[in-house]
Amino acid sequence: MSNKLIITACISGAEVTKEHNPAVPYTVEEVVREAKSAYDEGASIIHLHVRTDDGKPTQNQDRFKECINAIKEACPDAIVQPSTGGAVGMSSEERLQPVNLNPEMATLDCGTCNFGGDEIFENTENMIIEFAQKMAEHNVKPECEVFDKGMVDMALRLQKKGYIKDENLHFDFVMGVNGGISATARDLVFMVGSIPSNCTWTAAGVGKNAFPIAAMTIVMGGHVRIGFEDNVYLEKGVLAKSNGELVAKVVKMAKLLGRDIASPKETREILRIK
Repeated sequence: MSNKLIITACISGAEVTKEHNPAVPYTVEEVVREAKSAYDEGASIIHLHVRTDDGKPTQNQDRFKECINAIKEACPDAIVQPSTGGAVGMSSEERLQPVNLNPEMATLDCGTCNFGGDEIFENTENMIIEFAQKMAEHNVKPECEVFDKGMVDMALRLQKKGYIKDENLHFDFVMGVNGGISATARDLVFMVGSIPSNCTWTAAGVGKNAFPIAAMTIVMGGHVRIGFEDNVYLEKGVLAKSNGELVAKVVKMAKLLGRDIASPKETREILRIK
């Protein structure tokens, strides 16, 4: 198995706005600009949420199709990974729309999590099964999004029961969310130690944790997610001008720590995307 580093760029998310950083993309043109900025610096996976032109989160299938096609035109071999998380409060049917487009990958959230205040990101066991079955039906590789250890156990249990069809699961450890596991070295080691050896994993640190988690992940042989969804700052008090700037910083860290960057073709091989 290659030791090359896969970089996933989460270019917009559902919650971050232009008030947080003016470069956060809403329109199709802005989405393509940010995807290309990340791709040009070394990201092979574009984790995609979409918005209406005024910034409202949407899971509309046509909007996803428009954005995916435009990204593919600008970044022909990039892997575009739609989110099925959507935004807090959306129905399962609404959230699942982009899977109908037969993407290579999509996210599969593996548990319910408090997101601060009164916001609850709901993913019941039956919802996870429904999402996993829909992905299997469309031959979409799931990325198991986990915010805590119990969600890892849920994914492995549903795989054993045959609901999640992928033999070699790929996890994304999202760390530092209000209500999820903390973004510490101790907890990253704990999460990595909780998955089987044939699994692959990416880690994402939220806010100030973005680059510390990236550094730990690079050293530990995992893969990195970075982008405006998780963090809008290049360093303390300095807003990133683009997702590309965030990716470039991870690439620089990787080179210092002896990891080469995986191309989209190598990424497909590492993640066993058929």
